[in-house]
Amino acid sequence: MKVAVCNLGCKVNKYECDCIMKLLENRGFDVTPSLERADAYILNTCAVTNEAERKSRQFVTRCLRFNPSACVAVIGCASQNGADAFRAKDRVTYIAGTADKAAAALRFLEKVTDMAPLPTVYDGPSDPADDRTRAYIKVQDGCDRYCSYCLIPYLRGRSRSRDLEECVRECADVARRSREIVLTGIDLSSYGKDTGSSLAELVRALSDLDVRIRLGSLEVGAIDDGLLTALAGLKRFCPQFHLSLQSGSDAVLKKMNRRYTAEEYAGKVGEIRSVFPDSAITTDLICGFPTETEENFAESAEFLRRIGFAQVHVFGYSKRAGTVAAKFRQLLPQVVDDRVARACEVAAECKDAFLRGRAGRKLNVLVETYEDGYSIGHSEEFIKTYIPAAAEGEVTVTAVRPYRDGMIAE
Repeated sequence: MKVAVCNLGCKVNKYECDCIMKLLENRGFDVTPSLERADAYILNTCAVTNEAERKSRQFVTRCLRFNPSACVAVIGCASQNGADAFRAKDRVTYIAGTADKAAAALRFLEKVTDMAPLPTVYDGPSDPADDRTRAYIKVQDGCDRYCSYCLIPYLRGRSRSRDLEECVRECADVARRSREIVLTGIDLSSYGKDTGSSLAELVRALSDLDVRIRLGSLEVGAIDDGLLTALAGLKRFCPQFHLSLQSGSDAVLKKMNRRYTAEEYAGKVGEIRSVFPDSAITTDLICGFPTETEENFAESAEFLRRIGFAQVHVFGYSKRAGTVAAKFRQLLPQVVDDRVARACEVAAECKDAFLRGRAGRKLNVLVETYEDGYSIGHSEEFIKTYIPAAAEGEVTVTAVRPYRDGMIAE
């Protein structure tokens, strides 16, 4: 029997899907992560925005186009937030939320809705399927921040950390078969706060591993001397910091309940660059938050230029029922769309400037694919790199110039 395990969300979902695939393989199933013809589909869904939740629901139909008689199991944030929408769909058998996702590998053929209570301690599947290039390791789940626009704490539960020794064991095991490890979590910055540990302690515990190590998204408060020193002590740290911003306006940040100012953010970027001067700083930006004025938006645009981000993921604000921001007076959709478009232009300027500044430099690139005469992969700074020759594994190249969505190198 062939089972497709499809990730519709974040890197945490990706890890969970990899673990479910391993469980299914151990049970003798033919497993694929691709959307293709299969006898059954397991969908790990997303609800971070209205659009993500809508796409999660639509994905059921997409699966059934490949095989109308297949059964579909749905888990994750979208089903946690709205199980009834999936109950109404033909061929959906198993429906669960964000708790005990490993059960999907055992029960996906059952006709049942099993919405378990949100866990209060770390749980979830472990031991992901092999990935020879880049492996994601989940070390934390849940969130205590309650940003005013975000629904995730209500769907994932409170922050909870995975046992440090278990994290180290799995990382050491994965390091033997993958070339890069990415530590990830719903709120990676909070790792260890509930167990008396810390993200810095976890990083120090990985210092003997001879494998590229990258961090997932971080909050401003995570950046301190302890973490930066621990990262500098790794054998193969990838100096890319995805430091969550959301707005460059102090007034908007306060309404978002982000608990830092733009100047504090800039100060943390300065601390990073003092230790890792060639690092890439990437971020997320929300445009059209309900209280954002045109002046506030202009502050954000100027802040992007000031920091010189390597890449900015721009999102339009998405109203999520049940959050504080949903009660605010909302901006017109055309205003949100216009600001998204303008922010994307600024983000493109920043990325182009960053890439041009890398011309002539050496890049250590982990090759992932070969397409149209190019070996394509990502550098330690997560620059997408195009090499006009056949290559595999990790190679050192010289960056030439911006090309497509990254750099061409030789």
